[in-house]
Amino acid sequence: MTVQSVQSVQPGRTGQTVEPGQPGSRQSSPGWTGLIGKASAAEASKPPQPDASGPADTASNVGGAEPYYAGLIEDWQKQGIKDAESGILIPAAEPSAYSTGGSFASGGFEGKPHVLQWKGTKTQWVEYTFRVPAAGLYEIHVTYRPLEGNGVGNAIVWDVTLDGRHPFREASSISLYRKWKDARPILKNEDGDEVRPRSFEAREWQTKPFIDSEGAYAEPLKWNLGEGMHTLRLSGVEPVALDEIRLVPPQKLKSYTDVRAAYAKSAPVQAKAITLQAEEMEYKNDTSIKLFSDTDARTVPAAKGYITYNTVGGRRWVYQNQEITWSFEVPETGTYKLAMRALQNQYSQKSSFRTIKLDGQVPFREFLAYRFPYHSDWKGRTLQDGDRKPYELQLDKGRHTLSMAVTHAPVKPVLIGIDDVSAQLRSIEQDLRSLTGGIVDRNRTYKIAQDLPDLPERLDLAARRLADLSAQLQSVNGDKDNVSQGLDTSAQDIRKLLEKLDDIPYYTDQITLMNEKISSFIETLLQQPLQLDEIYIAPVEQPFPSMEASWLSGIAGTVANFFYSFQSRNQLSRLDERVLNVWVQRGRDYVDQLQQLADEWFTPDTGIKVKVNLLPTAQLLVMSNAAGIQPDVALGLTQDLPVDYAIRGSVADLSQFPDFQELYRRFSPGSWLPLYYNKGYYAIPETQSFQVLFYRKDILRQLHLEVPETWDDVNAMLPTLQQHSLNFYSNSKDYTPFFYQNQSDFYSADGLSTALSTPQGFKAFKQWTDLFNIYAVEKEVPSFYQHFRRGTMPVGVSDYNMYVQLAAAAPELNGRWGIAEIPGVRQPDGTIERWAGGGQRTGVIFAKSKKQDQAWTFIKWWTSAEVQARYGNDIEAVNGVAFRWNTSIADAFVKLPWKQEDAQVILKQWRWYKDIPNLPGGYFLERELKNAWLRTVVDGVNFRSSLETAVLDIDRELRRKQQEFGYVDQDGRTVKTLDLPVIDTPWEGVDAYVK
Repeated sequence: MTVQSVQSVQPGRTGQTVEPGQPGSRQSSPGWTGLIGKASAAEASKPPQPDASGPADTASNVGGAEPYYAGLIEDWQKQGIKDAESGILIPAAEPSAYSTGGSFASGGFEGKPHVLQWKGTKTQWVEYTFRVPAAGLYEIHVTYRPLEGNGVGNAIVWDVTLDGRHPFREASSISLYRKWKDARPILKNEDGDEVRPRSFEAREWQTKPFIDSEGAYAEPLKWNLGEGMHTLRLSGVEPVALDEIRLVPPQKLKSYTDVRAAYAKSAPVQAKAITLQAEEMEYKNDTSIKLFSDTDARTVPAAKGYITYNTVGGRRWVYQNQEITWSFEVPETGTYKLAMRALQNQYSQKSSFRTIKLDGQVPFREFLAYRFPYHSDWKGRTLQDGDRKPYELQLDKGRHTLSMAVTHAPVKPVLIGIDDVSAQLRSIEQDLRSLTGGIVDRNRTYKIAQDLPDLPERLDLAARRLADLSAQLQSVNGDKDNVSQGLDTSAQDIRKLLEKLDDIPYYTDQITLMNEKISSFIETLLQQPLQLDEIYIAPVEQPFPSMEASWLSGIAGTVANFFYSFQSRNQLSRLDERVLNVWVQRGRDYVDQLQQLADEWFTPDTGIKVKVNLLPTAQLLVMSNAAGIQPDVALGLTQDLPVDYAIRGSVADLSQFPDFQELYRRFSPGSWLPLYYNKGYYAIPETQSFQVLFYRKDILRQLHLEVPETWDDVNAMLPTLQQHSLNFYSNSKDYTPFFYQNQSDFYSADGLSTALSTPQGFKAFKQWTDLFNIYAVEKEVPSFYQHFRRGTMPVGVSDYNMYVQLAAAAPELNGRWGIAEIPGVRQPDGTIERWAGGGQRTGVIFAKSKKQDQAWTFIKWWTSAEVQARYGNDIEAVNGVAFRWNTSIADAFVKLPWKQEDAQVILKQWRWYKDIPNLPGGYFLERELKNAWLRTVVDGVNFRSSLETAVLDIDRELRRKQQEFGYVDQDGRTVKTLDLPVIDTPWEGVDAYVK
């Protein structure tokens, strides 16, 4: 393959006009005009433009208030803007400009003679300058092939600008998807249960239109282009090879009636119905789409008491644009009909919608968003019109594909409406709080007609809008559901408030709660579950197979499942003494993946056979111990449990093993603190969360705010945020950074008392409570994720779960958010201390185990970088980015599919990881610090006296437990000390990976 550096390609070369059919031209379809327009001399000679830190924001407002595409389409129709009549071809290998420092190359690749390879692991962009010969609406199609990406399963998401701006809000997040296949055959474990197959990418050239990442529109997006020169910029992260970009006239999709009328007459098909097992899909575009085991009597193949992956979809086929494709052979040319055996029972009375394609094309308008109503059980669904007549599809003999994709198009207007009403209610709430000073004083009399004369009109408008949205949703859904009823109830609540206008200020909190309620409906509406067992393609003259279990077979299946439930292969009480028994407090997918990895890797290398069982709750460890049943190893335990077990002699001291120090060095010293007790370490850190600062790049840029480095910087930015009705997020329950960053430990060095009643402790507590008392940070926030997504809290400190939520479920924010190290406290020498905890899951070896040496071998294997990286990549390949493995081992972390810039931030913050020790009676620390916070922030008690009260209560409980476990005698004399490790310098173990 010949690869030429793009730097050697003259920017603006794409300005040449090439006529279709001429030597050297690209193959074009009839009706295509010349290729891209010739750039001006100034444009052709300009140097490559500098790299952009994020999407163009010329048209952006605070909170991302660019116009929605839906509104623009209506405006274009009113203005009489018509669809284009001919297309424009842009060779992707010939950009007019590109980001400096980017990794681009042009040349032949995978069967294409001249393509652009867009490599790299950070945000880059390319631009194409082209001429539009005639104004109109165009679709943009691109021919691409994904390259090895930054993450397992990540779609290629682009921020797209035309002439330096987003023409509509959705342009900031355009998705191109990968193709994934599930491994076959499906393997079984020793118990006869099937192991969920991993997904592997089928990298091949595809041509797809630009669609929005939210799945809000069933058809490709249209782009309004005037006659003349234009510049298209594509900005993204994922590596991809590009062949060509085409601006094409939009497809005019006909109604079923018109399509049916054009069918050629054909003889009746004599062949029988084709039955597809839905789990045997050709490919999918998202690794999160999973197979599920179903025990219904009619489901094929029958489970018979074992985990049998016989269906697909359900709660893992709910999000925007997730698409499944099946292939099938048509035996005879003719007219066919479609049906499927489906289960749609996740949300009571709520319908789900799918875009249905045959051979990659939607055959008629009715399949743009086909509705699957709610039903509590499996149901045979014939795809039919309003008169209950099956839709007829003319198919030629040979191979065809059927695709179904999640779409939010029918509910998008409702989602926009809820967003608008929510913003309106927030504005009303802010005006009321300004009027009342945030204090509900029923002794004060208000006169709304004078104080807020437009309030009644605004509330009435909100009530009417909510009622309209309720009716609109009922029409879309086909019936009332919880969301439509909730919207209607909220409208009625507003009308009740309007009955006593002057009392409305007393109910400001009620308006806040109402707003939170209707905002929560957005997440429900975005869920579009559908589970499939079988798909049927039958000639119109032939009946479908029976799609539902008969009454008799249903009863028989229920009885059989009852007896299958007594199978004991997975009962924790049945321990096999010949194998190493490992209990894991995680989901079934994690357990199966670990069993598969141990069978494949650990047992052949060591000869130690392992049985991995699912532990539903940690409480079973206590009960099983009382019953004399205990595993050798337990994984996935919260970090407070090992010391609780160690105090009672239930778990082994890992530091007693001769090569413990080698394992100790794999983890940060601060992660060992919660696992230390009585001069020993009783667990290994397995997974670890992290605290980082999340920020909206677009909003901070528009407000001219810098990412805060210290808490003083946070305090300085808050007035600007609050002037724009925005705020900073800090979890009121997370106090660790404030104390550690102010060099205040929670316990004394001997571990026998608190260390909070020091000048540093009082300073830290005051800084923590001042954030809420003086600087007006919100005390309680139900969902930082939703506020961050809407832009009302564009900056705040959160954890790993927030990162995964944004990466998996907020594609519309692509390029608009980033992470940074958390704010810290500047020290006298100018350095900034950023200490913070995060929480961990841990693994232990039980003291009663007769196989402790084998268990230790397993622990060392399990915590090796190679195994952790393999496990993390496998679990994400099977389940998608939502299952990103947050390993506690830095050597493994860098081998997982994190974005490079994000990984660098997390690694830098990892230096400062330091969690709270667990001591006898230490559970009082969190409880009493929270009580102290409530006294100071809610009740207005002086911070010093409030913390002093907490210190007394914590020390009293510590002393009681110390007497119980023999650290202090009955006269208060110290018998022995706990001697906590001292962690006062950042961990250098990540330095090798930090750039």
